[in-house]
Amino acid sequence: MKRTFIGMAAAGEPLMRQALEAIRRAHEAEAAGLPDLEVQRLHLLADSLYQAVIDYQLLKAGKPPSTIQ
Repeated sequence: MKRTFIGMAAAGEPLMRQALEAIRRAHEAEAAGLPDLEVQRLHLLADSLYQAVIDYQLLKAGKPPSTIQ
């Protein structure tokens, strides 16, 4: 299973929207010059949600996600 946007979209719209919104917030925080700790927190949240989408897609494909290998 490729980790493509189309493949990840099958993970479900709500989770995908959360991940994309988190990525947008992280980029906006960085552009706004917010403190490094807050920018880092937002990037970690975005990364976590993105990984959840990938893991869900892998589970759907019958493969173990990277977080439990």
